[in-house]
Amino acid sequence: MSAHWTERPEGGGRFAIWLIRAIGLYGGRGFARLFLYPITLYFFIRRPFERRMSRAFLTRALGRPASAWQVLRHIHRFAATILDRVFLLGDRFKRFDVRLHGLDALTARMRPDRGVLLLGSHLGSFEVLRVAAAERPDVDVRVVLDTQQTPALTELLHALNPQVARNVIDAARPGTEIVLALGEALHQGALATLLADRARPHEATVAVDFMGSPAPFPVAPFLIGSVLKVPIVLCFGLYRGGNRYDLYFEPFADELALPRRGREAELRAVVQRYAERLEHHTRQDPYNWFNWHDFWKLDRAVAPARAVPAGAGAEPARSRSAA
Repeated sequence: MSAHWTERPEGGGRFAIWLIRAIGLYGGRGFARLFLYPITLYFFIRRPFERRMSRAFLTRALGRPASAWQVLRHIHRFAATILDRVFLLGDRFKRFDVRLHGLDALTARMRPDRGVLLLGSHLGSFEVLRVAAAERPDVDVRVVLDTQQTPALTELLHALNPQVARNVIDAARPGTEIVLALGEALHQGALATLLADRARPHEATVAVDFMGSPAPFPVAPFLIGSVLKVPIVLCFGLYRGGNRYDLYFEPFADELALPRRGREAELRAVVQRYAERLEHHTRQDPYNWFNWHDFWKLDRAVAPARAVPAGAGAEPARSRSAA
């Protein structure tokens, strides 16, 4: 079976996702969480590839062979965050205890004529960002999402919150269209969100140190940030069990500029800095790691220079990181 994440089937399919939606909305979150145990066991048995990937990752993160019980805990944690999407996308925030860290650092970088590029990952729940967005209802939030990769979840998004769905920028579009759409949104003061830990097939990557070994990370999110000349802030929404989440905002760069000379080395250093922050939060709670594939596979990694979008070569001579 293929180890690339884009070639893995969507877990559960439409029926399972819509069933858990119905149970959650009509039976309540507490009742719906009872179904997480048989769902966890089902996926543990029926998805051997993801089971192996979980065991391999937890062994790496914990520094000792992972047990079946720890793999079950990992799957259960993921299933719980999928269930919570029903309530987070439905603007039902009161049932959650979300602790915000660094929100002032994010809002201080936002202006009416210049938004912020928010880089997330498949660590924890990115949807919990909606709790912070509720603090600023005047801010337009745009999300880059691959609607073709997860059609069932995309349909769920449209059903639960059509307004959020209308603000989605489809990652399946050509790269230049995505950059233009992001640029337009950011120049209108929007908060644009993009996941920065996965690369699509044939997308340029650079190998940097992560969790003890080189791993390929996409370079496009950082090139986009350098082209659009907007502040970049990292976001990590970690699920702590029960109804508790910790949402962290970390300034990454007030303006990311890549020089013409030494551009490849500078870009690698930028991606390495992102990987270090991702590793920091991953090691704090490895059960929030939701990349169910061989993350360290390097045979698709290519030179980062191939990913430079049109106009990126005209960047100024130095990068400036945020404090």
